[in-house]
Amino acid sequence: MGIVNVTPDSFSDGGRFDSAEAGLAHAMKLIGDGADILDIGGESTRPGAEPVSAEDEIARVVPVIEAVHARWHGPISVDTMKPEVARAAIAAGATIWNDVTALGFSPDSPAVAAELDCELVLMHMLGEPQTMQIEPRYDDVVAEVMAQLSARAEAAMVAGVAREKITIDPGIGFGKTVEHNLALIAALDRFAELGFPVLLGASRKRMIRNIDPSAAEATDRLGGSIALALEGARRGAAVIRVHDVRETVQALKVQAAVG
Repeated sequence: MGIVNVTPDSFSDGGRFDSAEAGLAHAMKLIGDGADILDIGGESTRPGAEPVSAEDEIARVVPVIEAVHARWHGPISVDTMKPEVARAAIAAGATIWNDVTALGFSPDSPAVAAELDCELVLMHMLGEPQTMQIEPRYDDVVAEVMAQLSARAEAAMVAGVAREKITIDPGIGFGKTVEHNLALIAALDRFAELGFPVLLGASRKRMIRNIDPSAAEATDRLGGSIALALEGARRGAAVIRVHDVRETVQALKVQAAVG
């Protein structure tokens, strides 16, 4: 899954692709680099990020989704917590709703997800972007995140979402310390036992800088991102969400060849 941030304030590439033309060009590059899925987002969810109105978010993502959909028939994901943005994105050609709140942002979200009948990614987040990294605490991070994702998947299915359309994401960096993140990655095989495909999104995350302080800038974290992608794949992740598609695809091909 290649990342297309159509935002001015993303932690990794904020402002680089915040026009429809730049977003489309980046999306097509990622496809050429080997992306199987594109994840297009119009609101940053980095720690401390300010919320964006649904109208502004729609104005950012819909033109890019329409342009990509006109040129490519692969799956397009919209990275949004707002049901009205998801509705507009699916109408524009997206087929996946990637929700960092696991349909918890709006009381309408589960019903809208069922109505749209799209693929769904449910991610765990402790709190909200403005506060999630302020001393996050768990008694047992793996058990608690698994329980929360299981509950959110059940809520989606009760609302009418088909089980086979759901993917789960433990939410690396979303209300977790480095130790929490490492524990979750080490337990990805346990998440897979819940019966849903697992998505891992650890690309360029701050945890890499915390492990290696020389990786101060997000773009300095390619090595750490690939290491996490390979470990995630080894432990059963079905989808790896990354910024650096070409390099990650190559690493995964070599890993698979080694067996």
